[in-house]
Amino acid sequence: MGINQKTLPGILLCAILAIPCWLLGQQFHLVGSPIFAIILGIIIGSIFTSWKWEKTGAGIGFTSKKILQWAVILLGFGLNITQILHVGWISLPVIISTIATSLIVSYVIYRLTHIDSNSAVLIGVGSSICGGSAIAAAAPVIKAEDHDIAQAISVVFFFNVVAAFVFPQLGDAIGLSNMGFGLFAGTAVNDTSSVTATAAVWDSMKGTGTQVLEYATIVKLTRTLAIIPICLGLASYQVYKAKKNASQTDGANVSIAKIFPRFVLYFVLCSLITTALSYANVDIQFLSIFKTISKYFITMAMVAIGLNTNIVKLLKSGGSALALGACCWIAISVVSLMAQHMIGLW
Repeated sequence: MGINQKTLPGILLCAILAIPCWLLGQQFHLVGSPIFAIILGIIIGSIFTSWKWEKTGAGIGFTSKKILQWAVILLGFGLNITQILHVGWISLPVIISTIATSLIVSYVIYRLTHIDSNSAVLIGVGSSICGGSAIAAAAPVIKAEDHDIAQAISVVFFFNVVAAFVFPQLGDAIGLSNMGFGLFAGTAVNDTSSVTATAAVWDSMKGTGTQVLEYATIVKLTRTLAIIPICLGLASYQVYKAKKNASQTDGANVSIAKIFPRFVLYFVLCSLITTALSYANVDIQFLSIFKTISKYFITMAMVAIGLNTNIVKLLKSGGSALALGACCWIAISVVSLMAQHMIGLW
């Protein structure tokens, strides 16, 4: 299903509702437009239930699925692999350690509890890589439900806020250097906007201008690159599961081309285009428009997800998701500090 008379009203509704959320996100970076979008969507969806489905249901569904995929594709234009790896090379051991820790913790807790597998994946990926963007990228790959996405975004947001207030005080108490705190903030805080907020607090406390903010941002951008292998890995696992299920039932062959989400390949292609242009010394500032469009599409998709979210179900399962997020967050923080202590950056 594409954009047509049936889907257009819902798409336009999400686009219009995304405007105030986008503007609020520009003013309140620590919160961000996706959180405003989910909240607004849940509120409106709870009030206008029958009208929502009769007039705009098809378009809302299209936005939460297809528009989100388009957002992920355009997100690739913000990933210059060569430049980020060159600048952030020293932080790679810490980044790899924290990402692996979060994914392992989320998997272990999923196996030990009754938390939904999609929620566990999204919270683990969002906590370890880059918050909302990673969740937005992984969700369509694993075909997550809207309430799973809303829940994961909310959990990641909660610990972003906690980190912005707690981490500067913690870093000062344990005697982190400026570079050490920049690495800590860049690897242990989830979303990019929250990383910058946390690092900016440290710069204000220590009077270091924007030194820590700039370093933490580079570390965070390097960490963002993990979206590529994670999405490719999740997509490959989906293909493996489909082939396994097919062989256990009727032995039918499974078409990888049909199952593997093509938008993941387009996303990787966009990042490779960005890298190639940069390597050829082409000014890639013009690509920033695609990054902006991507962020707005994500806001639209979060509005749609909010409209489709069952608030009762979300609240009932919120405790286990919050506990999982706390475990991932604490584990990442501890491993980040231990790793940089081992490589002499404390």
